[in-house]
Amino acid sequence: MAESEAKNSKCRIIVDAMGGDYAPQNAVVGALEAYNEKHDFELFLVGKKEEILSVIKSNNLSFNEKYIIHADEVIEMGDSPTSALKSKPNSSIVKGAQLVKEGKADAFVSAGNTGAMMSASTLIIGRISGVGRPTIGAEMPNVYGVCYLYDVGAGKDAKPSHLFEYAVMGTIYAKEMGGVKNPSVGLLSMGEEDGKGNEVSNDAFKMLKDSKLNFIGNVEGRDIMTKHVDVVVCDGFVGNIILKFGESVPKLLKHLLTKTAEASFFDKLKVGISKGTLKKSLKSLDYQEHGGVPLLGVNGISIIGHGSSSPKAIKNMVFKAREMYHKDLIKKIESSIKQYSQKK
Repeated sequence: MAESEAKNSKCRIIVDAMGGDYAPQNAVVGALEAYNEKHDFELFLVGKKEEILSVIKSNNLSFNEKYIIHADEVIEMGDSPTSALKSKPNSSIVKGAQLVKEGKADAFVSAGNTGAMMSASTLIIGRISGVGRPTIGAEMPNVYGVCYLYDVGAGKDAKPSHLFEYAVMGTIYAKEMGGVKNPSVGLLSMGEEDGKGNEVSNDAFKMLKDSKLNFIGNVEGRDIMTKHVDVVVCDGFVGNIILKFGESVPKLLKHLLTKTAEASFFDKLKVGISKGTLKKSLKSLDYQEHGGVPLLGVNGISIIGHGSSSPKAIKNMVFKAREMYHKDLIKKIESSIKQYSQKK
């Protein structure tokens, strides 16, 4: 379905101007870059108004003040997520989530405290009916394209039903956002054979096998990047470790190349010649290209970004929110979860 066919009205996107290590500078600049590039959605900035206006002025940008929502509190990176929602009710994260909950906005984007963003999205915006636990995923590079890994940190100690829900929501995301016609689903385990996992994964295996999802069985860690599988599901504790390990790969490769170049003049020359190609090859591993990750399973669009997000990353987070809105992803996930719930 084309974007224009799915949604015709303008998407209303709120960006947390105080979220991230370099806020409000990167958040404001990135959000306005996105707005000036597309200009087909409504943008709101939430945070300390004077600081937001200062960034706009110092960067020679323009933005209508009426779209700035003042919030005089900030949930810092070191704050306890759940308690901060109560102790800082006038924070940018709480206000942004409330506006989505009240139907005054369609999407909320933040590079702020990840735990607070997940808690605000789950507790304030609320879960989609039938979803036991929301999930965040990561787009892992794969020799066949992209593998979507769920869950990478939204929760731990997942139940079999949670793993099943991750598969359902991941399938919808891969289909709508990734353009995969019939996404294949694998269950991460310690071996490909049936019954290789623990009690939780074995019970999830049965649920997935009995469903109409395109389930291909158990997959191993190496399969995430080498096997033709579109969606891989696992517990958030394991998924987060895999994600952080994957993020270290580009740094290791750059280090190894630098060491090689130091060996001799000719090695330095070879590395220099291949540098452009390598940079292009590693582009899929750059978080800035993906922006942030959506929290799937909440009743609104919630995009969570790295604390170190650059303006480019913020811009791509906004674009991701915009695309999710036009493809009506929340309704499609709700419909799919309802469909499977009725079959239980």
